[in-house]
Amino acid sequence: MIVLGVESSCDETGIALHDSQRGLLAHALHSQVAMHEEYGGVVPELASRDHIRRAIPLLEQVLQQSGLPRSAIDAIAYTQGPGLAGALLVGASIACGLGLALDRPVLGIHHLEGHLLSPLLASDPPEFPFVALLISGGHTQLMRVDGVGQYTLLGETLDDAAGEAFDKSAKLLGLGYPGGPAISRLAEFGDPGVYKLPRPMLHSKDLNFSFSGLKTAVLTVVKNQITNICEQDKANVARSFVDAIVDVLVAKCLTALKQTGLKRLVIAGGVGANRQLREALNAAAEKKRFKVFYPELEFCTDNGAMIAFAGAMRLQINPDAAKRDYAFNVRPRWPLDELRAV
Repeated sequence: MIVLGVESSCDETGIALHDSQRGLLAHALHSQVAMHEEYGGVVPELASRDHIRRAIPLLEQVLQQSGLPRSAIDAIAYTQGPGLAGALLVGASIACGLGLALDRPVLGIHHLEGHLLSPLLASDPPEFPFVALLISGGHTQLMRVDGVGQYTLLGETLDDAAGEAFDKSAKLLGLGYPGGPAISRLAEFGDPGVYKLPRPMLHSKDLNFSFSGLKTAVLTVVKNQITNICEQDKANVARSFVDAIVDVLVAKCLTALKQTGLKRLVIAGGVGANRQLREALNAAAEKKRFKVFYPELEFCTDNGAMIAFAGAMRLQINPDAAKRDYAFNVRPRWPLDELRAV
């Protein structure tokens, strides 16, 4: 079965074709980072308009790459939520309109399920069950994953997500948007231990997270240095921030593995591309004798491939999951634990 995936939940437009027999056939992605950079963050109205401009050309690009006509598409999967309402509506309308035109069934996909399943696109995919750390600009959650649609929430952030803390702290250091990659690069030039930043909830007896206090600590350091902060000071702050957030994430992952008794850890979401986090997790995995899995770097951020793949997996288990009902709705807020099993 060939499934077309459409992703438009925020500031990336992603289109992909996935074949349940041959795997990923083609994918294309447009990022809106350059457009939103001057505003210091995503402007929802601009994001929605840009999705409208990009989706059809990306679809044509993917079809050309795959060498397939539109008639070869068997089903269409699109991101139904969570995300920006206007952006989601663009993807949903395009998917359902195309489904109507081609007389193909459509299927709404949970954005976070796409991220959770994206490591299965790698050359060495994990087997179920596993513990998953989902870390992005809007979400930080630890999940037990027993199969498609079988997700148990183990812990989540009580305030800022990890990616949000990266972006906000980067902005405090004058690094612009998006801040996550910039602060990680700057941290490579910093000296460890120069600034003592907190590790929020590191020793709590649960698997929840909190990162707003860490961001506030960065703000305090920057304010104290505001008159004479130099580039090396910025690098030292960045290093201390990254070390703090990585320490918390690694510690919570180890606790989750111990509590569940599982030996497989999956990292998903944009922050999963962070080099310092990967190095720390790889070292912990070697020491504690568990295996850690990551998506390919190109699939860490939002993309159409993960939506097409999630749709293909659901349809492989239940061919009736997709419907020829082209009246659509989106779910800007959609807790993952409300998602039904296949």
